[in-house]
Amino acid sequence: MVQALTFSRLWEGIDSRFDRYAMAISGLCVVHCLATTVFLALLSSAGGLLNPVIHEVGLVLAILFGIVALGRGIVSHGYMMPAVVGAFGLGMMAGALRLDHGTYETLWTLVGVALVALGHDLNRRATY
Repeated sequence: MVQALTFSRLWEGIDSRFDRYAMAISGLCVVHCLATTVFLALLSSAGGLLNPVIHEVGLVLAILFGIVALGRGIVSHGYMMPAVVGAFGLGMMAGALRLDHGTYETLWTLVGVALVALGHDLNRRATY
């Protein structure tokens, strides 16, 4: 019982700033994806922007932000839809990592990022 109260207080201490941070990071991801595509089209090489580690670390950070912010939303307002939309977007982003660099990878990633940002926005709106 005491542990449950402590966990509940932890979630209450996390406010919707995490959702706003996550949406800002989603915007940076969009900029990265579009910049990489433009560089590839113009220069046929984007150097370090194509390093797979950047994409994997970015996905891990997105998942961590999703767990914290969307999980907080479920606990505070009880709506599952923001978390489901965000999780679906994270799944699309993870699936895009399996595609070859190019148009399809960029499109899948951008749609996934948009869904994650939508999930965070729904979560933020449901909180207030």
